[in-house]
Amino acid sequence: MTLSRRLTAGILACALALHPLRADELPELGDAASNELSPLTEKRIGRQIMNEIRLREPAYLDDSDIEGYLNMLGSKLVAASDDPGQGFFFFAISDPSINAFAMPGGYIGVHSGLILSAQTESELAGVMAHEIAHVTQRHIARQVFQSKQVSMASMLAMGLALLAARSNSQAAGGAIAATQAGALSAQLAFSRDFEREADRLGFDILRKADYDVRGMAAFFGSLQQATRHYENNATAYLRTHPLTGERLSDMQNREGGVRYRQVPDSVEFQLVRAKLRAMQGTPAEAASYFKRLLDERKFASEEATRYGLAYALFRARDWAAAEQQIQKARANKTPEPMIERLYADIRLARGDADGGLAVYRQAIQCSPRHLGLLDGYTQALLASRRFDEALRFADTQLQWQPDSIRFNRVRAASHAGLGQEAQQHQALADVFALQGQTAAAIEQLELAQKAGDADFYVMSAIDARLRELKRQRLEELKEGRN
Repeated sequence: MTLSRRLTAGILACALALHPLRADELPELGDAASNELSPLTEKRIGRQIMNEIRLREPAYLDDSDIEGYLNMLGSKLVAASDDPGQGFFFFAISDPSINAFAMPGGYIGVHSGLILSAQTESELAGVMAHEIAHVTQRHIARQVFQSKQVSMASMLAMGLALLAARSNSQAAGGAIAATQAGALSAQLAFSRDFEREADRLGFDILRKADYDVRGMAAFFGSLQQATRHYENNATAYLRTHPLTGERLSDMQNREGGVRYRQVPDSVEFQLVRAKLRAMQGTPAEAASYFKRLLDERKFASEEATRYGLAYALFRARDWAAAEQQIQKARANKTPEPMIERLYADIRLARGDADGGLAVYRQAIQCSPRHLGLLDGYTQALLASRRFDEALRFADTQLQWQPDSIRFNRVRAASHAGLGQEAQQHQALADVFALQGQTAAAIEQLELAQKAGDADFYVMSAIDARLRELKRQRLEELKEGRN
């Protein structure tokens, strides 16, 4: 079996490739005689896999600037889809290969290599729109259960095999040969019909979201032209989404019916690309790269290029040079959240805590929902030992995003800094519960009960939450036995 088929099979087998899961940790798939997974089961499987990625996948890119941007762009595209009410979550994988993948329940991963290789924001949006269409049309559910032979055990086996495929295709081949995965993979691959449907609906999403519809065909066409020997040298994306000449022609034909208009890239698209590039290699190598671009005047955005240089210098702990570059990037009268965040962090690194926090507060007034700013501000408050402020701010953010692992962690760290042991364990229990670690959450609440420093109201909340999680854990164990 070719590597492309193994990769395709693994992604469609609920993306278990990123880390091996034990069978007793996964939710049941439901009745094997049914034709497809239920939406609720899809969401539960996707959430479980996402939890595993966050906890154990080294390539998971836990960067609030990049995650926030992907979800901003993704939300705009989802709003233009035929199922805008379905919950989506977009995340980044630090991997130079050009790839993106959809998991059950609306979890969509984007490789850093894809973001860096996209020449325009519309090209990146085109790939994401294609993945969104796979989810809204429930291609994973429809494909997984086309065969009544698919079981949780065989899906798990395929996941184990595809984990090895990320780094060792020979090991993957051995794992597949030792299981039923080889026989099932062809049944789980997206059909050509599904790929064409995702192309068509992705094109409509791109058009309705006001991006350049030529971005989709332009990106796929560039990938195809860059691949001389398809089977051996195709990019990861072409391996997992085989591109036929017919599909590319269909995309180009659709473009003919839409009036051309140029769609400029957002500044944040350029800044995210610059940050990803500045994170590569050593700080000195990254700084040299951006200095060369500035010297040769080879850039799409001087603002983003200076930001990239400032970030590389920040990595090198050259605070003075980093501030000089970020001040030049700030010359634009419209404050950019990512630039303001880096400026604040430079001020903090130079020992000016009040100045850095003031920059954060001013920027948040202008961009009150920017994840990077909100995350950076709470980390700055904790680093400055302003635990009361950090706790109040985190509580405010949790009012509109109660499932945020980031801000629940800030609550736990704030209570720890304030010496409130019971509430620290209570907040940690919320973190573990959100990560799907029910047993660990129960342990934290039991520690909270024993701490002895909580009042009646806090203890009542701890006791009630503990009873709830114990019931949930019993259900999980029951599912595992079944």
